[in-house]
Amino acid sequence: MTRAEILQDIIDGYRDTIRERYQYQNIKRHYTIPESINEETVALLRSFFLDYIYPDFEKRSELDEAFKSLDEYIKQPQKLVRIVVDTSRLIFRYGRHLPKVLHTGLKALKSFRAAAKFETIFVEEAIKNHIEPPYDLPKINRLINLLPRQEIEDFIETSQSLFETLHNKALIKKIIEIIEYVIFVMRKKEKSYSPGQIKGLEFGLEVLTEGNSLFNTLTERDQELLIALITRIERERLDQIS
Repeated sequence: MTRAEILQDIIDGYRDTIRERYQYQNIKRHYTIPESINEETVALLRSFFLDYIYPDFEKRSELDEAFKSLDEYIKQPQKLVRIVVDTSRLIFRYGRHLPKVLHTGLKALKSFRAAAKFETIFVEEAIKNHIEPPYDLPKINRLINLLPRQEIEDFIETSQSLFETLHNKALIKKIIEIIEYVIFVMRKKEKSYSPGQIKGLEFGLEVLTEGNSLFNTLTERDQELLIALITRIERERLDQIS
C-alpha cells in the first residue's frame, strides 16, 4: 500500500474509535451525566469531532492548502495582527487587547491540526512496526501506545483549550467578529492573499462558529460538565491503552 492509502485507512480507523467512544449509551453506562446532556447533545458533539477535529480523508485533502495556511497563522499570529492593526474599526473596538484576543482564537484552533499531526506519526509507526491494515480498534490502540505519553497529554490539553474558549461567551464572540472582519479585509485585497490563505481562516471560523452553536444549546454549568467529561473520557481511554 502507498503511504496515502495507509493514511486514509488510519484516518478511517481512528474516526471509528470516535464514533464508538462518543455513543450516548456507552457514555451513560460509564459516567454520571445530567439529563440535560442528552443523546442529541452527544450526537452533536460526535458530529463536531468528526467534521472539524477528525475530518475524513477526502475533506482533509480538499483542505490541505487551507490547513497549511492556517498553520502559518497559528505559528506566526503577527501575520494576522498586521492586517488588523491597519483596520481602524477593530482598533477602535478592541484597542490594545486586539492581538491577545486574536492569538487566543488561533490557539484554540490548534486541536484539529494536532490531530492531523498524530495521524502522520501513526503512518510512520505503522510502516516502521509492520502494522498492516485494516486499522481496527486494537491496531489503532497499539499505534497510540507507541506515542510518548506527554505528546498525547499535550493534545488532550490543546483540545480542552478549544472547548474552554468556546465556553467563554464574551471571548468567543470577539474572536468570531475579528476573524470575520479579517476575512472581509483579505477578500477585498485578493491580490495580496491567496485563496488558500483565505480558505484556511474560513475553515477556522467555521470550527469556532459550529462549536459555539453546540455550546449555546447548553447552560453554562452543563458546558463545564461537558468539557470535564470529554477530558475524562480521553484520559481514561489513554490509561486503558497504556
